[in-house]
Amino acid sequence: MKRIDAIIRPEKLQAVIRALRQIGVTGFTVIPAQGRGQQKDVQGVYRGHTYDINLHPKLKLEIVVSDKYLQPAIRAIVEAAQTGRMGDGKIFVYEVLEAYNIRTGQVDETLDELNSR
Repeated sequence: MKRIDAIIRPEKLQAVIRALRQIGVTGFTVIPAQGRGQQKDVQGVYRGHTYDINLHPKLKLEIVVSDKYLQPAIRAIVEAAQTGRMGDGKIFVYEVLEAYNIRTGQVDETLDELNSR
């Protein structure tokens, strides 16, 4: 199993969810995030005073998939989230050794079962 952490623009969330559902990936976690990479600072104005905005709002998706769904999921995220401008985000992939179902306390193998349909 692999865990995909995808940092995306907030306005691209629904498109990414649709793209993941089309390939059969339905489970994920969405976390609000702020960060910065190569995207430029923006100047804001509040009550007549200017200030730099150097942290940009993003969303972090955490998705765990079986190995055979890794590349299709990455392609789906990139195609749905890409605008071609700086600040589109990043994707990180990690190895998942085990997953447990809290309700039963058992090793959770539903990811492989669901993703093998």
